[in-house]
Amino acid sequence: MNKAKVTAISISKKKGIPKSNIASAKMIADYGIENDAHAGKWHRQVSFLAIESINKMRTKLPGLRPGAFAENITTEFIDVPNLTIGSRLKIGNDAEVEITQIGKECHDKCAIYYRVGNCVMPTEGIFGKVIKSGEIFINDKIEIL
Repeated sequence: MNKAKVTAISISKKKGIPKSNIASAKMIADYGIENDAHAGKWHRQVSFLAIESINKMRTKLPGLRPGAFAENITTEFIDVPNLTIGSRLKIGNDAEVEITQIGKECHDKCAIYYRVGNCVMPTEGIFGKVIKSGEIFINDKIEIL
């Protein structure tokens, strides 16, 4: 049985800052999440990070919350770091995302890196493009198609 789900949805008005948590979001095909700074016509419209990755970092920095790594969708019960480019995820009833990038290079070290000497987003975060529009909510099911 697939228990993979959305544990948090986060957006920000500008790049390079932690995102704010919201209850739901509109995912727009070939654009990203409505009102998020990373949306646009490029390959990194939506970012994902597993709560399990955040929990590893909480051992060093207990107050970390979803969105602190600037991820849009925090997941649970899905092996995010081991998804492959081209994988498709269905989120909720309608939205679909195609994975386009695994990890990222951090050109400027973030505040979390300076506080604990490490960050999980470069190695455990993934990015994708919205293929099919739809509204998503916290606790929505995530399916690997």
